[in-house]
Amino acid sequence: MVYLILKELAHTAEDVIMSTSIIMKDMTVGSEIVYKANSIRALCRIIDATTVQGIERLIKTAIVDKSPAVSSAALVSSYHLLPIARDAVKRWQSETQEAASSSKSGGGFLSFSTSSQHSLAASGTNYMNQYHAIGLLYQIRSHDRMALVKMVQQYGAAGAVKSPAGVMMLVRLAAKLAEEDPNLRQPMVTMLDTWLRHKSEMVNFEAAKAICNLRDVTDAEAALAIRALQPFLTSPRAVTKFAAIRILHTFASFKPQAVHTVNPDIEPLISNSNRSIATFAITTLLKTGNEGSVDRLMKQISSFMAEITDEFKITIVEAIRTLCMKFPSKQAGMLTFLSGILRDEGGYEFKRAVVESMFDLIKFVPGSKEETLSHLCEFIEDCEFTKLAVRILHLIGVEGPKTPQPTKYIRYIYNRVVLENALVRAAAVTALSKFGVGQKDPEVKKSVEVLLTRCLDDTDDEVRDRAALNLRLMQEEDEVAERFIKNDSMFNLSTFEHKLVMYVTSEDKSVFATAFDIKTVPVVSQEQALAEERTKKLTTATPTLKAPSTGLAKPKTNGLSDSPSAPMVAQKYTQIFSRIPELAAYGQVLRSSTVVELTESETEYVVSAVKHIFQEHVVIQYDIKNTLDQTVLENVTVMASPSEDEEAFLEEEFIIPAPALKTNEPGVVYVAFKKLDGEQPFPITTFSNVLKFTSKEVDPTTGEPEESGYEDEYEVENLELTGADYVVPAYGSSFDHVWEGTGANGEEASETLQLATIKSLADATEQISKTLSLQPLEGTDVVLSNTTHTLKLYGKSVTGGRVAALVKMVFSARTGVTVKVSVRSDEAGLAAAVVGALA
Repeated sequence: MVYLILKELAHTAEDVIMSTSIIMKDMTVGSEIVYKANSIRALCRIIDATTVQGIERLIKTAIVDKSPAVSSAALVSSYHLLPIARDAVKRWQSETQEAASSSKSGGGFLSFSTSSQHSLAASGTNYMNQYHAIGLLYQIRSHDRMALVKMVQQYGAAGAVKSPAGVMMLVRLAAKLAEEDPNLRQPMVTMLDTWLRHKSEMVNFEAAKAICNLRDVTDAEAALAIRALQPFLTSPRAVTKFAAIRILHTFASFKPQAVHTVNPDIEPLISNSNRSIATFAITTLLKTGNEGSVDRLMKQISSFMAEITDEFKITIVEAIRTLCMKFPSKQAGMLTFLSGILRDEGGYEFKRAVVESMFDLIKFVPGSKEETLSHLCEFIEDCEFTKLAVRILHLIGVEGPKTPQPTKYIRYIYNRVVLENALVRAAAVTALSKFGVGQKDPEVKKSVEVLLTRCLDDTDDEVRDRAALNLRLMQEEDEVAERFIKNDSMFNLSTFEHKLVMYVTSEDKSVFATAFDIKTVPVVSQEQALAEERTKKLTTATPTLKAPSTGLAKPKTNGLSDSPSAPMVAQKYTQIFSRIPELAAYGQVLRSSTVVELTESETEYVVSAVKHIFQEHVVIQYDIKNTLDQTVLENVTVMASPSEDEEAFLEEEFIIPAPALKTNEPGVVYVAFKKLDGEQPFPITTFSNVLKFTSKEVDPTTGEPEESGYEDEYEVENLELTGADYVVPAYGSSFDHVWEGTGANGEEASETLQLATIKSLADATEQISKTLSLQPLEGTDVVLSNTTHTLKLYGKSVTGGRVAALVKMVFSARTGVTVKVSVRSDEAGLAAAVVGALA
């Protein structure tokens, strides 16, 4: 209790010397273990950076103490001291290594006996101090990759670490090293394979999960993890089966063909008494099964839907939603299942998931539209959720008039006007009006007018206003009215939001002299929005009940992400450059590339670059971080030199240097080039980059840099300016139409390439789309064959010209992926430049 009070009061005390002295007495030899461990934890909470040296000897002794409780307390306390005294903690490495290699086992509560004796209880063993020691070693060596590799190899040997938690730490570290350095991938995967056969199940699961989470995991690597998980599927322990099926369920979203091999072991789990296991089993089979197994699985799902919670029901519905788009021919059976569970009892989230799945059927499986709309009409007759009723009414208003017999939906809509609350009535009025506008049958149009006229007497203002507006619009020409009621175009909402935020938060008060210009917001067609939505839903079948990931995030398989779109990125940089007078004069940024790393993350100077394309200029933004301790870099510039082997199309105008870079503080250098007038409107080149600066040491006592320094330079990787830097992904409703149009009036360039390092067509599709900076069309970003694939890509140049690419791919296990890339563009020189981005 005394220690707890001291820790709480330490933040408000002005002088803690007396408290420190009292606590240090309990750390000396002869003190009881329970006091010794607690005193270490309390002491490290109340001291500051200036007094760490005074307790250094005591902490080092405690780290190697024979008691695991004391050792763990010292190691964890050292971890908390890292932010304020990193240099001092680094000196404790030898003691920490000794603790990591020790075989001290802890027993009893918190690894010490409840008696007052110094001997430990030996009732159990957990070796938790090894886990703490490995964690501290990682923090100390986190900036030294080779030291981390040696640490994994040293402690990863069989029997070196007895703590399962410590081995799990090594598993995660090995996975991290494999992700960061391609040269380390093979040795780290070999170690992960070894841990798959560890005697501890928790280590087996962690290693399997780490392999499945590897970026661009190969079939051979995945097979290692899946073979290790397979025996756990038949384990008598429910928790073991659950852990194994959950990992396979997650991995099946990305590589269903790899998980398909264990389907015989997964199928018996459908009838497992634990419904959590049964749910994951059935949804995994839905992802990995073929078209022929769908009907059988749907029957088995129906048998236990009533016995599981809404959370698991949503997981199943999500899997079925993906299956609807994957196998459109099976939509009838899936629709019957969805309509059946829609009538069952359930909460809002469950009903919303079912309705969303039925919406997707209407959008992406046209043959199911009428039957799905009928089921939704029946559902809103007794729907208790206002939000769902409003959304369904809107959908009926959009899709109903396009069906062969639109009048059968009018009765359902008008029933909502009569029987529902004000929100639903307002939505019903708007939906009803869409059946009257553009209606060629005068009888139907007259009926809609009569129904809307009755709504003019409604008690709610919103309902009356909508009815009056729509009646007025129905008297206008159909072309005029449809612009209000049936306008399929919509604003790019992310860009719209960004521009509004920039407008209302602007520090320049003159901006508010004019109203917000909505014409600056790009408009996308509903076809484009649906195509992007379909692609996202087909390729990101993320399970609702997903385990928290301990590894690095897996990239989306179609290149889509939550990152801002290209127009938003360009708009963001335009806003930043508007505050820099030299760059503000260049106008709006037309295109900004992704970040290109020019150095390794462990080097003394970490440099990355972003290429910005303007109408008449190219600006390279170098983001630089100095990682050297006690060093300041002043007047930092980058000498970016275009390749001398090519004709000069760029001329350097100026460099904006970074005034000073302190340790671990980022800085930015801008190098601006002007496009020279000539026959090459899209200059491509390779920049050689040399960092130049004045290096000064920092006085450790004053924290100020020395007056004198020395000039130095540091060469980094080259930077490519390619044709893809002048292209922005865009949507086209018909690829064949675009392809023929660009071929008739533009130019074409072709290239055949051998991509030996790419191990699958799916990876090649993602990589090519990203490298060419073009948008996949007509669902061609989803690979359905393992041997051949055709990828259709489209985009626009920064000047507005069309760019289309047709990529034909063949995969062979012996030679990798062979591709023939054909690019057509409206503008001279661009097609060849874009093809050159892959060379």
